[in-house]
Amino acid sequence: MHLESRAVPASVVSITAAPRWPGSDAAPSPPAWLEPEDPSLAVTALYDEHALSLIRVAHIMLGNRAAAEDVVHDAFCGLYRRWGHLADKGKALGYVRSSVINGCRTALRRSRLQDRITIYQPAAVSAEAAALSSEERREVVRALRRLPERQREVLVLRYYLDLTDEQIASDLGITPSTIRSTRHRALASLERLLTEAS
Repeated sequence: MHLESRAVPASVVSITAAPRWPGSDAAPSPPAWLEPEDPSLAVTALYDEHALSLIRVAHIMLGNRAAAEDVVHDAFCGLYRRWGHLADKGKALGYVRSSVINGCRTALRRSRLQDRITIYQPAAVSAEAAALSSEERREVVRALRRLPERQREVLVLRYYLDLTDEQIASDLGITPSTIRSTRHRALASLERLLTEAS
């Protein structure tokens, strides 16, 4: 099995299911990683499709790219070890997401990285725009990192991975109504923190 951390071009877009058009009777095709019988092929296909977005989520949670890659790598290794014990292989992505979030929690408990925030910076149009964008992003990440752990997790999963309340609830093991109330409180707190910072 080949699960090394690797850079994927930003132009690669992952799609988890085929779009359904209104009135279409065709069921969406299953994800490519569900098709192989061999666990190493299935986990590798899942890794190829979702590792980059999970690394980005872990990076936001931890503030450290190398630690984020380690957490995601460990989550996929855990999935590989437990593949034969999964009752529903279709829920493997949720299992990996939960493992990544739990791995981030563990990493944060072991070492508080608040003073060493490294932020992913895409290429900017101009130096001035880059400086402004960079500073705004740093302010948001600083404010986000000051939120309680559960609030931060809900915001990252909702607005960065664009997951639904039901998917977040499943990944975090709480109800969708708790997700909504947590998100509401988190956004209010984030707004207050950003107002104080400016």
